Amino acid sequence: MRLKDRVALVTGGGRGIGKAIALALAKEGADIVACDINLENLKEVAAEVEKMGRKILILKADVSKVSEVEEMVKKALDKFTKIDILVNNAGITRDNLIVRMSEEEWDQVLDINLKGAFNCLKAVARPMMKQRSGRIINIASVVGMMGNPGQANYAASKAGIIGLTKSAAKELASRGINVNAIAPGFIKTAMTEALDDEIKERLTSQIPLKRLGEVKDVANLVVFLASNDASYITGEVIKVDGGMLM
Repeated sequence: MRLKDRVALVTGGGRGIGKAIALALAKEGADIVACDINLENLKEVAAEVEKMGRKILILKADVSKVSEVEEMVKKALDKFTKIDILVNNAGITRDNLIVRMSEEEWDQVLDINLKGAFNCLKAVARPMMKQRSGRIINIASVVGMMGNPGQANYAASKAGIIGLTKSAAKELASRGINVNAIAPGFIKTAMTEALDDEIKERLTSQIPLKRLGEVKDVANLVVFLASNDASYITGEVIKVDGGMLM
């Protein structure tokens, strides 16, 4: 197991990509701290992690609130004494055209997706610096690299994550902390499954591999970046998009 005895904190870990990441990390030997705005979403994750013989702490937290993030990290350290891996996965969408987008729609997305990632990164940076090791993996999006109509807020937040990743990688490298980002393309989740067939076909036509990605495609890359196999990789943005954005 590549992550035996390590502790991983996964935000937005209750469903979709976040759930897949938490389970993949646990399968490779990591103990898990999983947070979500909805605690009910985490109970199934906890049961599956415990079946693997790993420990898990589930916490309700709004990552846009500094106080809740600091409390989350404190509870994680109280239980496990360390945090080796942070996966900033929590994110939302509030799609609208720019001329119709409300201030609330803009602020909600930037607060959760970008400020939330910053809050969590900052909170774990100090304990990781003290232990002189750590892996921080931020979930961005190809939308943050290419833009998308109706998603100016989401695209801006994910582009911001890319800038945050590169800056943090440069600041923390000397302390043995690697910081990377993953930019998923169209991945099969509850959100994409709800789309009608015509939209799915149009999306698929844009992808050279002619299929949507699976949550495991993202989770497997997280495991690699969290492991010693990726010890000389930092400041990178790796696309998982079936070749859509080349």
